Amino acid sequence: MVPYYQDDAVTIYHGDCRDVLPTLEPVDLVLTDPPYGIGEAAGKNKSRGRRAFARDYGNEDWDNKPISDDLMSQVRSHGKHQIIFGGNFYSLPPSSCWLVWDKVNGESDFADCELAWTNLPKAVRMIRWRWNGYLQERMGDKDERVHPTQKPIAVMRWCIQQAPGTAFTILDPFMGSGTTLRAAKDLGRKAIGIEIEERYCEIAAKRMSQSVMNLA
Repeated sequence: MVPYYQDDAVTIYHGDCRDVLPTLEPVDLVLTDPPYGIGEAAGKNKSRGRRAFARDYGNEDWDNKPISDDLMSQVRSHGKHQIIFGGNFYSLPPSSCWLVWDKVNGESDFADCELAWTNLPKAVRMIRWRWNGYLQERMGDKDERVHPTQKPIAVMRWCIQQAPGTAFTILDPFMGSGTTLRAAKDLGRKAIGIEIEERYCEIAAKRMSQSVMNLA
């Protein structure tokens, strides 16, 4: 397939990952946040939040049901190491290492934490990172919220760093606005993203064109 966007570190494909994955070679790490089937894209954000204005991302149906077990197996088979957000919504093998993102939400009806299943041979790890309106933390870079299930760049960088240092190539088959790719690029890794919605491909491409942060 012809990439939607490509530079020295990142390749973005616009399409259904079920069609794109068979054309790709395996990578070192699959890091992704697939639909869980809880309707987060269906206009829920605009009715939430007690301390800050909740943004309206529109009303879409891509999170109305989780991905199939077959697709989950296909996704996992593409990476030696695997980190899957929302793993608690799927039937995945037992794991000694879940990654826990404490969102420090305060008073809201958002979840206090999000869980990522991994196949990493280590203990459970946790990061605290506030991600609630004007209270969100910064790490020298500004995270503009453009996607209803977007993750902070700092959290995705932390996730990448939980994998072995040899995990140089990273794949996100449910790329969204490209946060996984941005985090990988900041860390000097190579990344591939797949996204079915073209408007998010365009947003991700713009994020990739920004300067890489100096994380030394």
